[in-house]
Amino acid sequence: MRAAVLANAGIRNLSVVDLPDPEPGPGEVLVRVRAVTLNYRDLLTVEGGYGSRQRTENLIPVSDGAGEVVATGGGVTRFATGDRVVANFFQRWQAGEPDEVGLHSGLGGLIDGMACELRVLPENGLCHTPAHLTDAEAAALPCAGLTAWSAVFDQGRIKPGDQLLTQGSGGVSVFALQFAKLAGAEVIATSSSDAKLQRLRELGANHLINYADTPEWARPAREISGGRGLDLVVEVGGARTLEQSVKAVRLGGAVMLVGVLSGANHDFRLPLVVTRKIRLEGVTCGSYEQFQAMLRAVEHNGLKPALDDRRFQLDELAAALEHLRAGAHFGKVVIEI
Repeated sequence: MRAAVLANAGIRNLSVVDLPDPEPGPGEVLVRVRAVTLNYRDLLTVEGGYGSRQRTENLIPVSDGAGEVVATGGGVTRFATGDRVVANFFQRWQAGEPDEVGLHSGLGGLIDGMACELRVLPENGLCHTPAHLTDAEAAALPCAGLTAWSAVFDQGRIKPGDQLLTQGSGGVSVFALQFAKLAGAEVIATSSSDAKLQRLRELGANHLINYADTPEWARPAREISGGRGLDLVVEVGGARTLEQSVKAVRLGGAVMLVGVLSGANHDFRLPLVVTRKIRLEGVTCGSYEQFQAMLRAVEHNGLKPALDDRRFQLDELAAALEHLRAGAHFGKVVIEI
C-alpha cells in the first residue's frame, strides 16, 4: 500500500512510500481509506508540536479518515466487507470521562493515522458512515465535528434560543455553527473575510462580524445580545481572542476552549472570569459513545459538512498542510486517496 510517512519532525520530512499491505487480526477490520481531512492538530503533529505526546519517527499522520471495509478478522460482528465506515478519533476512549490511555489513543499522534491506502483498526474504533454522506464528508467528522459537538452540546449545553459566537471558518467553527442551528440557537459568526462571512450566512449564521474591521468584537456581540452577553463562545483563536471571548459572554456564561490558532500564552486578567462567574472549559474531542450520538444526529438531520473547494491527492499532503496553514480554506481540507 501507499502511505504518507513522517520520517522526523518537519513538513519537509513527509513523503509517500510503499509499505506491506496490513492484515486484520482477531477483532480487527481492514479499511480501504478513500478520503482524509485535515485539522490544525495534523499540522502541529507533523512539525513535532506535541513533544512527548506524539511520535515523530516513521509516523503515518492525519487523524480523520473514511472508506470501506475490505476484510475482517475473527470475531468481528458489527462490520462486513463493503460497509462504509469512518474512524473514531480516540481509539481507546469508549465512554464517560477519559483516562490517560484514552487520551493517548488519538490517531496520527502516538499511533499511526489515516493517511494511507489501507488501515487496520479495532472493531470498536469504527462507526458506520451516514448513508447520505460521501467518504470525504464523513472524513470531516471525527475530530472537528466531534469537538464542535462536545463544545456545543455535551459541554456547552446549548438550548433553543441561546446565543452563541463562533470564530472564523475552519472545521470546528463551521461545525459549531451548524450544530448550534440544529439546536435552535442564534449564532454570531466572525471572520476577517467578508466573502467567508457570506458563506457562513448561507450556513445559517444570524449575525456577522468582521474582526479585522472590528478587533474589539466583544462590544458589537454584546450589543446584538441586547447588552446581556452571550451564552457561549466557541474559542479557537487562543491568546489574541480569549479576552474578547470572556468579555462577550454573559454573567455565568461559558467559553469553550478548543484551539490556540493565534498563540498559546496569554497574560490573562482572571478577575474578568472570577467576578462574572464565567465557565472556561477545555474541549478535547470526545468519546466513541459521543461520536455515535453525533453521527445519529448528522444522519437524522441530513447535515452536510462544509468542505473546502480545493482538493488534494495523497502525494500532495505537504501542499495541503501548507494550504491549511495559510488559512485560505473554508471548512475541511480534503485529501482523496
